[in-house]
Amino acid sequence: MRLSENLRDQLKIPLGTLIREKETTKENILKQIPDGSFVISVGDATTDKLLSYGIVPSLQIVDAKEKRMKRGLPEISKIFTNLSCTNPAGEITDQSIEIIKQGLNSKPPVRIVVDGEEDLLVIPVCIHAPENAIIMYGQPDEGLVVIRLNDDIKKKTKSILDSMN
Repeated sequence: MRLSENLRDQLKIPLGTLIREKETTKENILKQIPDGSFVISVGDATTDKLLSYGIVPSLQIVDAKEKRMKRGLPEISKIFTNLSCTNPAGEITDQSIEIIKQGLNSKPPVRIVVDGEEDLLVIPVCIHAPENAIIMYGQPDEGLVVIRLNDDIKKKTKSILDSMN
């Protein structure tokens, strides 16, 4: 499924609460995570930031790139489940959706390493993650987006996915 131009503009609007770059402190992030939450990070910089604050996401989706530039994978001492998929830029593949579902049903922490680009995978994550999951992703040059998953977000992201051609 490919991203159309009109959807590209729609996705520039954060799906959740935007924490501005200069305000993405450990304290401000922790305020967004109720105790016992299933935390999901999409993106290398987001995952790195959370890990640097001692917050280990239950599911991490990374591609070893930041703003399309190659980088090392975020470091973590223990990953119980390692998965991988292929997902070209501007697309969401059926394989990546299946791997996300598998990751959500595996023993955490789970890391999915994407060959390609992980940016759009926040959409199937929102569709398939458990209710009240906390999903975080980077908004380039703006900050960190925090989504507290609910039915409205699930419906909105399902609609976006359905409208991809």
